[in-house]
Amino acid sequence: MNLLHRPVRMHIASVGVSKFCFLFSLAFCGLLLLLIPAFQPPARQVDLPQPRPQIRSTQAGSSHRTRVPAVSVHAGGTDTATGLNGSSLGQGETMEMEVTASDKRGVDSPRSHERGAFPSRKVGRLSGSISHDPLDLKDIFIAVKTTKKYHKTRLELLIHTWVSQAKEQTFMFTDGEDNELRIRTGANIINTNCSAAHTRQALCCKMSVEYDKFIESQKKWFCHVDDDNYVILPSLLRVLSSYHHSQDVYLGRPTLDHPIEASERVKSDRSVSVKFWFATGGAGFCISRGLALKMSPWASLGNFISTAEKIRLPDDCTIGYIIEALLEVSLTHTHLFHSHLENLQKLPTDSVLEQVTLSYGGFENRRNVVSIVGGFSLTEDPTRFKTVHCLLYPYTDWCPKIKPRRKN
Repeated sequence: MNLLHRPVRMHIASVGVSKFCFLFSLAFCGLLLLLIPAFQPPARQVDLPQPRPQIRSTQAGSSHRTRVPAVSVHAGGTDTATGLNGSSLGQGETMEMEVTASDKRGVDSPRSHERGAFPSRKVGRLSGSISHDPLDLKDIFIAVKTTKKYHKTRLELLIHTWVSQAKEQTFMFTDGEDNELRIRTGANIINTNCSAAHTRQALCCKMSVEYDKFIESQKKWFCHVDDDNYVILPSLLRVLSSYHHSQDVYLGRPTLDHPIEASERVKSDRSVSVKFWFATGGAGFCISRGLALKMSPWASLGNFISTAEKIRLPDDCTIGYIIEALLEVSLTHTHLFHSHLENLQKLPTDSVLEQVTLSYGGFENRRNVVSIVGGFSLTEDPTRFKTVHCLLYPYTDWCPKIKPRRKN
């Protein structure tokens, strides 16, 4: 009997050893699982979103803060760019805007220290990145909006002065053929086939062509000016080099000192109120390529005209609507751009050549020009563009010759 029971006992013993090994293995694995996290490197903390700073308005020299009301623009079918313009701030006046509930995106601009600049708002600067972007003129697409009736007066003056220094980078967007001027000057004159009328639809038609031509050009910056602007090219390069073309930059001067409020048509029978800032086309504005590409759904291939019809406002207002209201990128305000609506005689003489754009008064205000002394009298140079040009480029063949200093 003992011999018969021995295999059974051995089998039971073997089962006991196996069960012990199995339990020991489970315990060892559990211990390893508990110890593994201790050997892992500590996880990086995720930065939590920070609250955005609130911008409040202050008048220069004033210690109190006031809310700037928004203006309600009744967008009718006959609104024009000039019809929307209000009084502009003079040189040296500074105003910060308090952001209302509908505009929550303001932060300080990296260019707020520049001479004569508005305290600015968000420009899309990348956190911790180097924003300087070495530029040449070939990197900038300068669009000049004009009309055929001004070819012999305004346009020829520009071609004679600053455009001669940036002929390949400057494109004149007009509404009629002028082969004679094109051949004689070698200028880039583009017939948009838009109406010559100064209506909202005609202005938006030209801006639509400007935008598409810029996108085709592959250039880094799009700068729009009117045919009564003088562009000081060294200043333009200096200012744009402070940013990077891949960032969201919308740079210009608002004519109004508060955002406008427009009615955005959502459906045929319903509209909503929308507030936004815009840079006046009369002083000029610049847009980075990175931001311009984001505008494409509302601006390219004729979409710009459709977008303008939603708010029934002119071209420069529509640019502001797309960038501020739709893309939520804020305008960077600056006093370095100037329109004919300002009292340009208030611009300090020693700062004239530091500006980016200049202009001059119309027929009703011919003496609204910069106060600067040079080789031409006011009668010879009523716009002062020739005088400015000869101070910047004194060796131009038609400028008064520089007299050599006599040795003592």
